[in-house]
Amino acid sequence: MSAQGAATAVATKISPVTFKSDYKPIWCPGCGDYSVLSSVTKAFAILELEPHRIAVVSGIGCSSRIPAYTSCYGYHGIHGRALAAGTGLKVARPDLTVLVAGGDGDGYSIGGNHFMHACRRNVDMTYVVMDNHVYGMTKGQPSPTTEPDWNSKLSPGGTGLRVFHPLVVALAAGANFIGRAFSGDPNGTAEILAQAIRTPGFSFVEILSPCVTFRPEQREWKNVVRPSPIEATDDPVRATRRLLTDDGFNIGVLFKGDRAPYAPPMGKARKTAAELEEGFAL
Repeated sequence: MSAQGAATAVATKISPVTFKSDYKPIWCPGCGDYSVLSSVTKAFAILELEPHRIAVVSGIGCSSRIPAYTSCYGYHGIHGRALAAGTGLKVARPDLTVLVAGGDGDGYSIGGNHFMHACRRNVDMTYVVMDNHVYGMTKGQPSPTTEPDWNSKLSPGGTGLRVFHPLVVALAAGANFIGRAFSGDPNGTAEILAQAIRTPGFSFVEILSPCVTFRPEQREWKNVVRPSPIEATDDPVRATRRLLTDDGFNIGVLFKGDRAPYAPPMGKARKTAAELEEGFAL
């Protein structure tokens, strides 16, 4: 190879930087989502994907800014509807790698119904939820995963409500891959994300991503997270037993199934884009 050819090869080599946009992230100082963004771009580089073959879809919330900070195709949808948009996109464009990003409020509260049915449908895409047990963008309200006794100005004495268990729900509803990561370990998170994207069907990854602005005590998560003591299983019964006794801080791939992903038959388009536009003309 000539020197010029070698230089071109180096210049076009896929790396995490390949997937970063020119927009500067504006999360609060210390937010775990900075590391999650880094892990997402590292995962894309590990898989040697190309930006124009990836679509990143999100809803509303701090974590849902992710599409703007990548150089991939992006869609910033409305609150709780990211999975609906991602499902439609993947079914229409099965050639794209679709990654849906959200938070515990967006994904499990207003988006809870879409979450269950995305698991059930098992379309080949990856759902990444940055869980900080609080609504960060709207100033610290309790979320579905907030501890019942968490005392705050907006919920004095706590909500008293049982927390939502997303991994248990994902398994019961039919997700084909379930994992948990910690934003404080960006390389380990990238590896889990890469496995999730590689696995056919609906993959769900919960990432513990501290909100040090409204939950400063979450700085201690780095001292309590640990690798899961048990290897990933493809047995739903064993996975159920594990997840029902899980304290929320075991990190790794917790379930990896073998369900065939949903893929509707693709026929010839009955109308062109121009013909469809005519139907909406005023």
